Amino acid sequence: MYSTGSESLLKQAREIQDEELQKFYGRILKSLSANREHGNETIDSLQRLNLIVSAAKYAKTLPSDLRKKLQILLLTKTHTEQHQALYSSILRETLPLSIHELSGGLPTDLRWNSYVVTVAISQAACKDDVAPLCQHLLKQLESRQPDGQVCKHTLPVLTKLVNNIPDILTEDQVNLVSRKLVDWLRYASTQQGASISAGGFFSGPRTRQPVPVTEVDGTVAGDFFTVLCVGQSFSEDQWMNMYTFSMIRKWLLTYDTEGTSGAESDLPSRVQFILSQEYDERSEVDSSVVSMVSATSSCSRLLAPKERLREKAFEYCHRLIEQSDRKAIKRTDTELQKACIVEAVTIMDIICKEDPSYVYRAFPSVKALYGRLSGEPTYARALIPIAQFYLNHSEMAAVDSEPVYRQLFARFPSELFNEPALAYEFIQFCRSNMTILEGGVALYRQSFPNLFKFLAWNSPALVSDFLDLLPSLMCPDTAVEILHSLLDLPCLAATLDLQQRSATYQGSERVLWDSGSKLASTLEAFRQPSYRGLFLYILRPEAGSGDTIDRLNLLHDVLSEMTACPRVVQCAQVVPVLLHVFFNNVTKFADQKLINQLALVLLERSSLLYNIKQFKIELFRVFSSHIRALCKLQPSLIEDQSRELLDFSGSTANIYSREELYTNVVWLIGEYLSVAHDPRCSVELITKFFDGLEAVLFEISQVRQSASPPSYPPRVLTTLMTTMAKLASRSQDLIPRVSLSLSKLCTFARSRAAQASYSEEDTEEIVTRAHELTNLLKLPSVAQFVLAPPALGDSPRCHRDANASLPRAMRTISELLHKQTSFLPA
Repeated sequence: MYSTGSESLLKQAREIQDEELQKFYGRILKSLSANREHGNETIDSLQRLNLIVSAAKYAKTLPSDLRKKLQILLLTKTHTEQHQALYSSILRETLPLSIHELSGGLPTDLRWNSYVVTVAISQAACKDDVAPLCQHLLKQLESRQPDGQVCKHTLPVLTKLVNNIPDILTEDQVNLVSRKLVDWLRYASTQQGASISAGGFFSGPRTRQPVPVTEVDGTVAGDFFTVLCVGQSFSEDQWMNMYTFSMIRKWLLTYDTEGTSGAESDLPSRVQFILSQEYDERSEVDSSVVSMVSATSSCSRLLAPKERLREKAFEYCHRLIEQSDRKAIKRTDTELQKACIVEAVTIMDIICKEDPSYVYRAFPSVKALYGRLSGEPTYARALIPIAQFYLNHSEMAAVDSEPVYRQLFARFPSELFNEPALAYEFIQFCRSNMTILEGGVALYRQSFPNLFKFLAWNSPALVSDFLDLLPSLMCPDTAVEILHSLLDLPCLAATLDLQQRSATYQGSERVLWDSGSKLASTLEAFRQPSYRGLFLYILRPEAGSGDTIDRLNLLHDVLSEMTACPRVVQCAQVVPVLLHVFFNNVTKFADQKLINQLALVLLERSSLLYNIKQFKIELFRVFSSHIRALCKLQPSLIEDQSRELLDFSGSTANIYSREELYTNVVWLIGEYLSVAHDPRCSVELITKFFDGLEAVLFEISQVRQSASPPSYPPRVLTTLMTTMAKLASRSQDLIPRVSLSLSKLCTFARSRAAQASYSEEDTEEIVTRAHELTNLLKLPSVAQFVLAPPALGDSPRCHRDANASLPRAMRTISELLHKQTSFLPA
C-alpha cells in the first residue's frame, strides 16, 4: 500500500486535465531547449512527467517536438546516468516512437546503450524493429577498441536484448557470441588488474607490479580464473569472465537445444568419458593422462562453437565446485560460494540434459558435493539443485537417489520451515517436477504433512503454488488424511509457532507474552508430556500415522489462546480455497468407498473445527457446497451413511451451530432418499428419516408462550417442511402426520412469541410454504410428481417449456384447488 502522500501524488497525476498537461509539456520543452545543463527545476519537471506517464492507465502521446528532444538527449552522452535513466523511463511509457531513428543514432560510448535498448524493447512490435540495434551491438562486441572497455558494457546490453527477443540472433551470430563467451569464460588472466597508487609525497603515481589472484582461503589460484577468485582489482577480461558466467545459464537454455550430433562429437565424447576419472583422482595424474588432456584440448578446438561453449562451461562449473570446498576467510565469500554452487550445479544439469555423455563426468563431483553439504543446514538451498540433478540423471547413471529425496522431503520442511527463501525454492522445485515426483518418487506423496509445514508458516506467499501442487499430492490412499490435514492447518500453524517459541526459551524460564499468562500456559502445555502425543501427531513428518486423532477437542482447547495470532489467522484464510481445489480434484479418481469416507469426514469434522469464528463460517459453506456435489455424484450415499445422517439431521443443536450445513443435509435427504436413486431405499428407511425430522419440527413448534423461543432461520424451517412433504409423497401413510406438523408450524409462526423473533416477511414465508405443501399433498400422486420430478439430464427445461408436464400439472392443481383454498402456484 502507498502512503498518504504517495496516494495524493498519484491521484493528481491521473486526474490532470488535458489543457493543463499541454501547458506542462510546453514548459518542459522550453526548459530543455534553453538550458544545456539541467537544473533542479528541470529535473523536478521531468520526474513529474515520468510520474504522469507512468500512472496513466493508457499510454500517452507526447508532442512530437518534446519526444524528439528527449530522444536526442537519450542518444547523447553529455548528461549523467541519472538523466539518461529519466529520459529512458519517460520514453518507455509513451506511445511508439521511431525505433529505426533510435537505433540509427546509437552513441559510440556503449555505457549508454542500456537505456536505449530498454526503450527500443518496450516499443518494438517485432524483432525487425530492433535488428539494427542488434547488429550494432554485435559489431561492437567483435571489434577491438583502444580502451578495452567496450565489451564490458556491451555484453549486459546484448543479454537484455536476447532475454526479451530470443530469436533476434541468426545461427551465425549465435556462433559468433558463443566463441566470444568461450574465450572470456576460460581464458581470463590469472593476474590481478593493474591499479594506480601514489608513490609518495614527492613522486608521481606509479603502477604496482601485477600479482596473481587468490582463492577464497588466501592461497594463490592454481588454475584458471573464476568468479570465486579474489583480488584487489580486476582486469577487463576478468570482468568479462564474471559477466559471462552470470548469463551462461540463460544462454544455454536459449541457444543450446540441439545437443551433440554427428561424427564431429564422437571422439571428444569418448575422450571426455575416459577423462571422468581425472576428476576423481587428480592426485594420481601421470604423463599419460596429461597427454590425454592435451589431446582433449586439441579436440575441443575442433568442436562447433555451441559444443565448445558447453565443454568450457562444464569445466568452469567443475572448478567452482572444487573451489567451494575451500574455507573462505570472509563471510561474504562464504555466501558467494553458496550462490556459485547453486549456479554451477544448475548449469551442469542443463549441459547433461543436452548431452547425456556429460552425466558420467558430472556425477562424481555432484555426489561428492552432496556428501559434503548434506550435514550442513546452512547449505540447504544449495541441495535443491543437487536434488534436481539426481532427479534428472540418477537413473541413467544407476545411482541411488533415495537418501537425497529423504533428506529433501523429511528433514528440510521439519527443521527449516521458517526460512522463506528456502520454502519458496523448495515448493518451486516440487511444482516444476510434479509429474516426475508423483510417478517416480514414493516419498513425495507420503511427505505431504511435511510440505504443509511450509504452507502453514508461509501461507500468503505460497498459497498460489499449493493450488497447483495439491492435486499432485492426492491419491486414493492419502485423500482422507489430506482432508483432515487441511482442516487442521491452522492448528499446525499454531503448533509451529509454539515450537519456535519453545526452542527460543529454556523450559525453566517464565515467558511473559503480551498481557498474559494464558499464552505462557499454552507454551507450558506444549512442553508437558501429557500433550506430547497430540503435538507429535500434528507435527508428523510423513503420512500413514492415521487419518486423524481422537482428542481433537483437547488440542483445540490447548491452542485456544493462539486463535488471534496473525500467522494462524492468515493460515485459516487459505483453507477454504484449498478445500475447493481438493474436492474438485478428488472426484476425478474417487470410488464409492472413498466418497462415503469423505462425506463422513465432513459430517464428523463439522463439530471438530479450530475455534476461529470466520474460519468455521467459511468452512460450513464449503462443506455444504461439496457434500451436495458428492451426493449428486453418488446418490446412494444417503443410504450408505443413513445412520450418521439420521443422527445429524435429528439434532436441533446442529441448527444453531451449523445452520448452512444442516439446511443442505436436510435438503439432500429429501432430494435423494428415493427408489429412483437407490433401489435399496425402503419404506422403513423413509419412515426413520421422517420420524427424526418430525421430532425436530415438533420441538421447534412446541415452544411455550411464556418462553423466549429460539430464533430458527426461516430457510431452515421451509427446508424441513419441504423435505418432510417429499418423504410423505413417497410413503403416503405419512401424509396425515406431515399435514398435522405443518398445521402446528403455522400456529407457531403466528404466535406472539414467534412474531417477536421473526419479521412479517419471514412469518409470511413460513405460513405460505406450509399452505402450499398442505394443499399439494391433498393429491398424493400429483404431489409425488411435483415434489420429485424425474431427472431430465443436464439441461432441464421444465421451468421454461410451456409444453412440459410440470407446468401443466401445476396449472391442473391450481384449477382443482382454487375454489377451496387460497393456493396460487408460483
